Amino acid sequence: MMHKPVVVLTHHLLPDVQRDMASRWNLIQVEGGESDLSGVLAVHPDARALISFLSEPVTRQVLENGPGLKIIANYAVGYNNIDVQAAMQRGIWVTHTPDVLTAATADQTMALLLAVARRVVEGDRLVRSGGFHGWASDLMLGRELNGAVMGIVGMGRIGTAVAARAEAFGMRIIYSSRSRKPALENERDYRFVEFSELVETADVISLHLPYSKAVHHLVNRDVLKRMKADAILINVARGALVDEAALADCLRKKCIGGAGLDVYEHEPQVNPLLCSLQNVVLAPHTGSATHYARERMGRMVEESVAAVLAGERPPYLVKEWRDSIDQEKPRV
Repeated sequence: MMHKPVVVLTHHLLPDVQRDMASRWNLIQVEGGESDLSGVLAVHPDARALISFLSEPVTRQVLENGPGLKIIANYAVGYNNIDVQAAMQRGIWVTHTPDVLTAATADQTMALLLAVARRVVEGDRLVRSGGFHGWASDLMLGRELNGAVMGIVGMGRIGTAVAARAEAFGMRIIYSSRSRKPALENERDYRFVEFSELVETADVISLHLPYSKAVHHLVNRDVLKRMKADAILINVARGALVDEAALADCLRKKCIGGAGLDVYEHEPQVNPLLCSLQNVVLAPHTGSATHYARERMGRMVEESVAAVLAGERPPYLVKEWRDSIDQEKPRV
C-alpha cells in the first residue's frame, strides 16, 4: 500500500478545503507552528509540501530542516515571509494566491475609509453607550468623499480596483507607483505624481504596495508631518510600511484627520496607544475575509501542491520563479 505524501499545514483552512486536502494527502496540521517552523519540519522531515501563511517566516534554516520539501505554497498574495532565493537554490517551488483577493481587499479599503470619514465606529459606540440623545446639527460631523483627492500608493491590481471604487464616490485620483499606467491616465484621467507630491496633495492616502526592505516605514514621522491636517491614511497592505509608533503619536496629537488600518507592524500585537484613540479604525487583518476569497485561496494552494506532488510545474508561481523560468527559455 502506497503511503500518502506528507503535507504540513500550519493553520486551519475552511472546512471543505481542508477536508479535501486530508483525503488526498497525509495532512499534518500544526496550529501555531509559526513560532518555530524549523522545529516543525525537523519533526516531519519527510514532508513534501509546506502550506504557510504570511505571519510565518520560512527562512533558510527552516528549509534546511525540511530536506524533502518540494513546494512552499503560501496562503497569501504577498510572500515576503519566505526566503525565496534560498528555496530556489534548493529547487523548491514557491507559490502564492494572486488576483483572487483584489475585489475583497479593495472593498475593505473603502469600508475603512468610509468608517473613518463618517466616524461610523465612534457613532456605534455612542449609540451603544446610551450617549445618543437625538439629532443635532453638529453631531458626529465627518467629511465628504465627493471632490476629495484619493492618493493611491502602488497602482497594481488592488490599487486600480480601489481607484475605480473611489472614482464612483466622486473622488479625484492621483497615484504613485513603480511604473506609470498610461491607459488609466488617458482613459480615466488619473494623474501620476511623485510620492512626495502625493503626500502633500492627497486628502486620502491608501497604501497598496508589497513589502520590501526598500519601503520599510515608507510612511514615517516626516511623511506624516507633511500630510494635510485633515488627511486620512488607509493601510490594507503591510503593517511595516508605516511607522506605527509615529502614526499613533501623530493621531494622538491630531496632526492628521484619521487612519484606517487592517494590518500592523508587529502583528498581531498593536500599539496600545492606537487602541485608545477615537480617530483610528482598527480591523483584524480581514482584507481578504470573504467566503469566496478564502475558499478560492485554499483551492489555489491545493492546486499548486497537487501539481508538484504529481511531478508537474505548479500554477501561481511567485515572480522570482517565473522570471527564472523565462530566462531559461531558448530565444528564437
